[in-house]
Amino acid sequence: MTIEKAVLGGGCFWCLDAVFREVNGVKSVVSGYAGGARPNPTYEQICTGATGHAEVVAITFDTEVITFRNLLGIFFTIHDPTTLNRQGNDVGTQYRSVVFCQSEEQEEEVREAISILDESGAYSSPVVTELVTEATPFWPAEDYHQDYFSHHPGQGYCQFVVAPKVAKFRQKFPQMKS
Repeated sequence: MTIEKAVLGGGCFWCLDAVFREVNGVKSVVSGYAGGARPNPTYEQICTGATGHAEVVAITFDTEVITFRNLLGIFFTIHDPTTLNRQGNDVGTQYRSVVFCQSEEQEEEVREAISILDESGAYSSPVVTELVTEATPFWPAEDYHQDYFSHHPGQGYCQFVVAPKVAKFRQKFPQMKS
């Protein structure tokens, strides 16, 4: 087993958390914050947009089961990487599309994936996903944000925003579901 970490932001972390928990080879998913200046921010603080943090998930995965490239494929499918600082009705820098690269190899793979997406015409607009290559602290979110979807499946946001992303993952990547 070879363990690696990925830190991805693509809108509300509840969506990414719910999807990546279902991916075969993913060992853990932790919702949190990265990319801002304030140490150990709270949800209320990052929601103002003033801290500079993005809502992200830290994913620990077994590279012998799933590759970083496969995770990127899922990531770029379940959110819109062409909208700057927004996903649907969620607007603000905390909802930006961002990859916090954990190695030079990850950086190369993200750059290649974005180039392929842009050249393929998969989206009508260019990918605006931010690439962060310097070491960036990850701050776990409050406990109530962890595995939010499975604890609150009947909540309105979960039904209308999270559930469709989980369904899209299941439909497009059935071979990667655990």
